Amino acid sequence: MASPDRISIALRGKVGTLPLGFTFEAPAHGVTALYGPSGCGKTTLLRAIAGLVRLQGHCHVGGESWQDEGHFLAPHRRAVGYVFQEPSLFPHLDVEDNLRFSLKRGQRPDNEDEILRLLGLMPLLSRDPATLSGGERQRVAIGRALFSQPRLLLMDEPLSALDPAARDEILPFLERLHGELELPIFYVSHDMREVERLADHLVLVDEGRVTASGPLQHLQGDASLPLAAARDAAVTLDATPSGFDHTGNLQAFSVAGGVFHLPAESEPPMGQVRLRIAAGDVSIALHSAADTTILNILPAYIESRRAVSDSEEIIVLRLAGEEIADLPSARLLARISRHSCERLRLKPGMHVYAQVKGVALVPGR
Repeated sequence: MASPDRISIALRGKVGTLPLGFTFEAPAHGVTALYGPSGCGKTTLLRAIAGLVRLQGHCHVGGESWQDEGHFLAPHRRAVGYVFQEPSLFPHLDVEDNLRFSLKRGQRPDNEDEILRLLGLMPLLSRDPATLSGGERQRVAIGRALFSQPRLLLMDEPLSALDPAARDEILPFLERLHGELELPIFYVSHDMREVERLADHLVLVDEGRVTASGPLQHLQGDASLPLAAARDAAVTLDATPSGFDHTGNLQAFSVAGGVFHLPAESEPPMGQVRLRIAAGDVSIALHSAADTTILNILPAYIESRRAVSDSEEIIVLRLAGEEIADLPSARLLARISRHSCERLRLKPGMHVYAQVKGVALVPGR
């Protein structure tokens, strides 16, 4: 039975000589990122969910069965909005007519004004597509997909064809969709910074199969996955502002198991933010240092230790401060030389101090 609050995918088959095996579950809300290297099968998975590629297995979306053994819903009957890498707007139609082209039986969406507001499209309605910037064209393409009143929005690397300025322009609009629309989004990317900024849930894809899936922060802190071994490995933590020191201009942000302090010119608006902590910015001490310029020294214990090269190891730390409600304490990654690990005799279960040299606020969150 399809669950109303889950998306369940189990699809298998072959493209050319590459065997495919996509099996995972994701929440029927928020942004689920499909992440992996180019050519690993992410787009094929998205097209199979849309019914454009026929694979064996099942596809259940929020209580609806789009595909099962002996049952296959045609693409035009699946409530999917699809945003491609290229906007592909109709050049002979203005923006308003491009948006309305996707209307089902001419029926306007109930949240039309909300879509126009969230994507900043009102000033563009009478414009010709040829006069739009790359970011504006992609916003229109997203609006056209939303006008079709989908149950699931599929986005296939929507920023990959844009220059850096256009990407920076459109990301805030994507964050608005995430924050204000009750609509699940599957977002394909091979850029971890995009994933860190937008996603709640992560599906790792490699060589035609799903290798892991789960909440973004859980997978980032899993030392058994390739993410942790990457040179730019990091964790992202959802945090809440919890105090401002006007004397030192420091803002406190609470996470499960600890509090981080960041320099700030003024107190930020209330609401959840996202912190990014790179593994290379975390060192380990057996005792808390008093005479240091490092702002964030937090008690923790070692959860696991894994060699990532002949000379370096990844240490997974679990913060050991005050917990928040029923949330598990946050994890950090520390990339440490093997020499230091042996010198300090670091091992799982040991209580230590995480010295965090750098904490970044993820833009827009």
